[in-house]
Amino acid sequence: MKQPIEPSLIDSLPDLVLVLSRDGILLSHGGGRALPLLAPREPCAGKRLESVFPKPVAGALLHLVRKSLAARTALETDLSEANHTYRARVTPQGPTRALCILSAGVAPGESEDAASASAVLRGPLLDRRSFMRRFQETLSLCVLTEKPLAVAVMHLDGIENLARIGARQAEQIVTAAVFKLLQGLSTEGLAQCACLGQLSESQLAFVITTSDRRAIEAFIAEAAQQVRTPSNVAGLQVELTPHAGVAVLDQDGSSALGLLDNARIAAGEARNSGRTRVRFFSDSVKMKSLSRLDIGRELRSAIEERAIGMRYVGRHDLRTGLLVARLAYIRWIHPLRGEVSPKEFLGVADATGAAVALSRAALQRLGADFAEMRRDTAPDVRLSFGPLRHHLLHEDFLADIDGFLASGVVAPGRLEIRIPESLIAVLSPGFCAPLVARGVQFVVDEVGRGLGSLEQLARAPLWGLQLDRAWVEAIQVDEIALRLCRAGIAAASGLGVAPIAVGVDDAAMRRALLSLGCHYGSGDLYRDSVLAAAQCHP
Repeated sequence: MKQPIEPSLIDSLPDLVLVLSRDGILLSHGGGRALPLLAPREPCAGKRLESVFPKPVAGALLHLVRKSLAARTALETDLSEANHTYRARVTPQGPTRALCILSAGVAPGESEDAASASAVLRGPLLDRRSFMRRFQETLSLCVLTEKPLAVAVMHLDGIENLARIGARQAEQIVTAAVFKLLQGLSTEGLAQCACLGQLSESQLAFVITTSDRRAIEAFIAEAAQQVRTPSNVAGLQVELTPHAGVAVLDQDGSSALGLLDNARIAAGEARNSGRTRVRFFSDSVKMKSLSRLDIGRELRSAIEERAIGMRYVGRHDLRTGLLVARLAYIRWIHPLRGEVSPKEFLGVADATGAAVALSRAALQRLGADFAEMRRDTAPDVRLSFGPLRHHLLHEDFLADIDGFLASGVVAPGRLEIRIPESLIAVLSPGFCAPLVARGVQFVVDEVGRGLGSLEQLARAPLWGLQLDRAWVEAIQVDEIALRLCRAGIAAASGLGVAPIAVGVDDAAMRRALLSLGCHYGSGDLYRDSVLAAAQCHP
């Protein structure tokens, strides 16, 4: 059950804010400085409406509340009492209670357009469902009348941390921020905003009836300034940091969901970059596209110039600590960008068709590195390589491995090939057979992450199953992860192959894995054994 609105947040508001039950009980109230004839002069929580307000007002409010709750949507109407006109706006706050805001009607000399714009924005903050309904209605109208429209999503940094302290405090902070926003916007801002909604605990959304970038930037800057103003709630002084993203109709999408998703993506980009200025989705997409083109072009150059390196991690026998294999991972150090994240360049390689060439370049580097590393490596230590997906599926993959072994740098019995579990169902059962006959060992990687077939695992001539890192890292704190690891190790043992762990970071994790029957692993516990000289050869 929601707590009553904190009076200190709204007492200074000109509008009268009420929380009403379906039965006509006044649960909480505040504000009303501009409505002296209606605003209660003393606390009235728990009283019936007709004992606090004139009967015509009380009856109209109760009817509007019940109608709003039945329809599960926000409603508004005009009320008259003693030659005074009021506007009432009601929004459901659950199945049995509603938030009502009473404001003064149209003042003499005020235009209907200005009053309408003010009423829309000063109305209650819409929940996600109500906001999407209003957004869709506004979008349809703009499409029919060929008028511009944009949607902005504003992420309020700081709410998540406050929510860990208490949901009530977080709700009060958002309420305070919204009321400051509503009261602080200029007439121009009010006229441009069709509706305001709350998408989540920390995200607000605005529908803006313009596509002019300067006007949108000015509106967001004004709104952000109001939201950024520190709030004092329940003894907590909190300052929110807003990050906003915008999507424009026709330019960034044509549907309400599409525009909202793109605005949320742009807000995420603004947040990740630390920007407090608004970011437009079109700019974000353009920048990403240009960046991916640059990375794709530079990656191909790095492949041609043999500038792709490798990073090596040791796999150890968890019982004795002896090194049993060196796991090779593709690494790219750009002369200007520095080390490029594998998630970034591997995705570009897949998208641009460079994955096979990149995997072949890594295989060549593997041979050059092992020629140096084998002088200091025991003869029974294997070299483990994970070819990229497109390379594994390429018709020349087996020929590439044959050519690599023909160089004589790595004996077949010392080579291990890691295959993602998600590809097991795609590859034929006999895929590994020719290389297994020569002594090459195969390990299924990322067990539990993909959609591999247990039957395929049983049919393939494998040496081991390597558990997904996410399971292993959480084994000591998450019962589900512990069960998954136990199941994965049991599956490996049942198939007659070696269970392998990734992410063995301390002695306690090592002991836990040994108790489950896992005898091989890699991780920070053995980081000192990694051959530093072979980290990367540009």
